[in-house]
Amino acid sequence: MIRALLFDLDNTLYSEATGLETAVLQRMNQFVADMFNLPFAEAGKFRREHAKPYGTTLEWLMREKGFAEPERYFSYIHPEGEEDCLEPDHVLRLMLNSIPLPKAVLTNAPREHAERILAKLGIAECFIGVYDIWFNELLGKPNPKAYLRALDASGFSLGETLFVDDLPKYVKGYVDLGGPAVLKDEMNRFPDLPCRRIKTIYELPEILDEIGMKAS
Repeated sequence: MIRALLFDLDNTLYSEATGLETAVLQRMNQFVADMFNLPFAEAGKFRREHAKPYGTTLEWLMREKGFAEPERYFSYIHPEGEEDCLEPDHVLRLMLNSIPLPKAVLTNAPREHAERILAKLGIAECFIGVYDIWFNELLGKPNPKAYLRALDASGFSLGETLFVDDLPKYVKGYVDLGGPAVLKDEMNRFPDLPCRRIKTIYELPEILDEIGMKAS
């Protein structure tokens, strides 16, 4: 029985077709290219290969490269105005408000980014809490502490909280802890993964009907 919902933010609560997250990744690659004096065309592969064992690119830079300026990193990766590609999503707001369960957001981005995105979508009031990378002391998903700290702060139970994310490794991290999860697989990239999948966030009520939910 599901009693609460925990959402990822980027490419989960909005479509990847907006290009917002693509632009974020490009800025990450440029940051790495500048830091290591690499051609931009090589920086993406370099970043992915080296950051793979970690939840975030920042964690890799801090742990392995001695980087100690997370504020500068976030200011570059998430500049003001990045949300301009989004539009208010009245359908999403109505859908979220129609689900009689408490909801929270867990993101590996900083709070300023999350607040801008939620405000632009018009859904900020739908959530009882937003748990960002600063809240989790710069240890993001799939570190177990990231999920557990957010659940504890929100008063949610792991086994009764459905987690929704667009990245398989973050979904797996939650499932490995013993929680139920759904992968938002918008482009059908992961058809063979043994988990529930949706293509759009608007399909969530169908999943809840299937699993079963109980209003708090």
